[in-house]
Amino acid sequence: METKLYKPPQEVRGMTSLNKEAFTQTITVPALRVPNGVLNKVVKSLKKATIQRPGVPRVVQDEEGSSDFRLVLLDPHRISSLSSFSEGEAEALRSFSVVQELRHYELQLTYHNLKSDEVLEAVLPPGQDVPSGFSRVGHIAHFNLRDHQLPYKNLIGQVIIDKNPGVTCVVNKTNMIDTTYRYFKMEVMAGEENMVAKIKENGVTYEFDFSSVYWNSRLSTEHQRVVQLVKRGDTVFDVFAWPNVLANDLNPESHKWLQHNCKLNKVEKKVRTFNLDGRAFIQGPVKQELPVLLKGKAKVHIVMNLPALAPDFLDAFRGLLPQELSCDENLPTVHCYGFSKEDDPDTDVVKRASCSLGFPLKDKCSVHFVRNVAPNKDMLCVSFTIPKEVLFSGDQEKTDPSEEPAPKRQKCEEATDST
Repeated sequence: METKLYKPPQEVRGMTSLNKEAFTQTITVPALRVPNGVLNKVVKSLKKATIQRPGVPRVVQDEEGSSDFRLVLLDPHRISSLSSFSEGEAEALRSFSVVQELRHYELQLTYHNLKSDEVLEAVLPPGQDVPSGFSRVGHIAHFNLRDHQLPYKNLIGQVIIDKNPGVTCVVNKTNMIDTTYRYFKMEVMAGEENMVAKIKENGVTYEFDFSSVYWNSRLSTEHQRVVQLVKRGDTVFDVFAWPNVLANDLNPESHKWLQHNCKLNKVEKKVRTFNLDGRAFIQGPVKQELPVLLKGKAKVHIVMNLPALAPDFLDAFRGLLPQELSCDENLPTVHCYGFSKEDDPDTDVVKRASCSLGFPLKDKCSVHFVRNVAPNKDMLCVSFTIPKEVLFSGDQEKTDPSEEPAPKRQKCEEATDST
């Protein structure tokens, strides 16, 4: 905080219900008296020296009431005396015949002239972390507040709405997570309770209910990276869903908005959507489509982008197709996401993928770092071609995917010894 310019009144400390009037304060800033005829040139020459405050004008009326002059307000952190001007600034003032005399201007700062971090730092107890960042999804600002910030959540929400044009709803992620559909529960901190967000990512428009589906704006770069791997004519199976060719999501709400966004982007005739468990999708639609696709020349990509669980679903590919369809070319490429807290996350995710797949992937795959999601927790993507030894192992026991129990971690020494 610029403590020399604005020192918040003591009474705002600990405020939980926003009182904007309490932040008003009068401060003294340096100013130059400038003739109107050279005003624009002076302001341009002193661009780095003038005051920079939200809603505060750099030029104000002359205190002496003359219509021939204006006062140019200066940044007190940058200019404390005439010697504070750079050589270039001083030369400009001389060339424009500006009297080099600093004046003192009484400036009233209000809540509207403060930055959000200044307001929050003034309110929260000294030494406590100030919420400095949030994710924005359309008109919604999404926070993950710490425990000591929760008593101030309504005030924090209102400040964010006031200081961020276009934000009309602020939510906080609670500690609860929907264990079936993997999205976080959230509460409204301030603003309207409208959770239907509309955003544009990589040139595509999406609309969805943010309270009932999973969306993470920080993954836009990763989405674009995967899209660039897909060529015209290729087929994409998205096991845990984002709009492509054959897309699946277990969450009925996500499936509903998936269909909505296909229509919104006029691709509903090119995208087939499913509302199935990931394993059922692999052993159902994927299994049905692959025999024909493998005979063609276009690539087949299978995206598994549920990092908390995706590696455990790789066992669904074991013996997926009968042995008589076995081929060496155009085998599907899998992009499987996973989290890791290990010191060597690349090795960890490859071992886990190998374990579930029942086949050593070391030196047969690539690992891409996506992002750090928490201290000592990385998100990575393992990409590999499904080995024909896995895909066409016809002697695997076949079961109805709808009757299979949830996947369990298996012993797979043979698959991991080589990794």
